[in-house]
Amino acid sequence: MRSALTCAVLVLGAAVVAGSAQAASKRQDGFETKAKNAILMDSGENTVLFEKNADAQIVPASMSKLMTLAVVFRELKAGRITPEDQFIVSEHAWRTGGAPSGTAAMFAPLGDSVSVDDLIKGVTIQSANDACIILAEGIAGSEPAFVKMMNDYAKEIGLTESHFENSNGLSAEGHVMSVRDLAILAKYLIDTYPEYYHYFGEKEFRYRDKFTFRNRNPLVWARDLNVDGLKTGYLKEAGYGLVASAKRGDQRLILVVAGLDSKNDRLKESRKLLEWGFKNFKPFRLFDAGQKVSDALVWGGTQHYVPLVGNGDIDLLLPVTATGAVSAQIIYDGPIKAPIKKGDQIATLRVKAEESTATNEIPLYAGKNIGSSSFAMRGIDSLLVLAFGWLL
Repeated sequence: MRSALTCAVLVLGAAVVAGSAQAASKRQDGFETKAKNAILMDSGENTVLFEKNADAQIVPASMSKLMTLAVVFRELKAGRITPEDQFIVSEHAWRTGGAPSGTAAMFAPLGDSVSVDDLIKGVTIQSANDACIILAEGIAGSEPAFVKMMNDYAKEIGLTESHFENSNGLSAEGHVMSVRDLAILAKYLIDTYPEYYHYFGEKEFRYRDKFTFRNRNPLVWARDLNVDGLKTGYLKEAGYGLVASAKRGDQRLILVVAGLDSKNDRLKESRKLLEWGFKNFKPFRLFDAGQKVSDALVWGGTQHYVPLVGNGDIDLLLPVTATGAVSAQIIYDGPIKAPIKKGDQIATLRVKAEESTATNEIPLYAGKNIGSSSFAMRGIDSLLVLAFGWLL
C-alpha cells in the first residue's frame, strides 16, 4: 500500500502549507518554450524546474542512442568488454547504418574491425548509426538480442514510457520515449558512469586518418553555457530534439527538448531554458544532516515507527523570489516490514513550491535499525493495521 503523508515543516521561517500547491500548474513567470515537449531538471537536487508534455511518448530519433550507450557502459564497467576490443562490421551494420544507408555514419568499411573506443566516439560525436549496430552485434551477437537488453535495462532504470525497436533510433513503429524518460536516463548515465561521461563532451573524432567528425551537439561549442553532453536527435517525423547537461559551480541542469522545427530553434530554445534555470533558482536548506524529517509506520518490528532522515543535508531548489511556502508529502510503500537497517532507502519527500512548477523528489532513509518482533506481536500489528489503517 502506498502512503502519502502530508507533513508541516518550516522553510526559511515560513510554514509549509499542507495539500497541493495550486500554483504548481502555472508556468513560472509565464515562461514558455516553442518545443512541443520539454523538461528541465536540476540533477543534484532531483528537481523538475519546468516541464511541458513531459510524459507523452514521442519519436526520440537519435536521442535514444543514450540507451544504447547505457548498455555499452554497463558492459564496460562489468569488464565484459574493454575499450580496446575489436568488433567486426557486418553487412547488416554496413548496409543499414553505414555508407549505403544515406544516414549519419562513421563509414566503417564492410568486414573491417573497429575498436569499442572508436565506436563509442562514433555514436557520441558523429551520431553514427553503423557504430550502434556494430556495438550491438559485438556485445549481444545480433541487434535484436541487444535491443532486448536495452528494453530490460530501461525497465530497471525506471523508464516507464520507453520502448526500443533498434539500437540507433532510425524510424521504426513502436520505438518511443518521453522527454522525462530521456532526462532520467541522462541523469542515470552521469551518476552511474562518470568514468565514461567524457565521451559526450569530446568535440572532434579522427577516424582512419580519413574522416574528422565534429560533435553534432551545438551546445558543447558554446563556451558560456558550460554544456558537456549529451545527444541530439532528428527525424522528419520527430523534428529536432536535444538532451543536454550543463554545470555551473556545484549545480548541474539536465535539459530535454523535442519537436522543434529547425536546428536554429533547437539551439535558441535550449539556450533559453538553461539560462532561465540557472538564473531563476537557488538552493534553500530544509533539514540538516541527520535531522529527522518524519516517521514511517513499521510492521512486525520492535518499534512501530522508524525515523526518516536524508542522506546529508536536505536542500530544496526554489525560485530566487520564493517566499518559502511549499507543500510537502512523504511517500512510501507501507507499512514497512521489519527488520530495517539504518541507511535503507524507504521513502521519498516530495516538495512543491507555491511560486513555481518546480517539484523536488528527495530520497529518505531509515535513521536507525529496527529489529523483528515476536510472532505474537506481528499478529497484533496485522490486526491493528486491518482495524485502524494508518492511524497507529
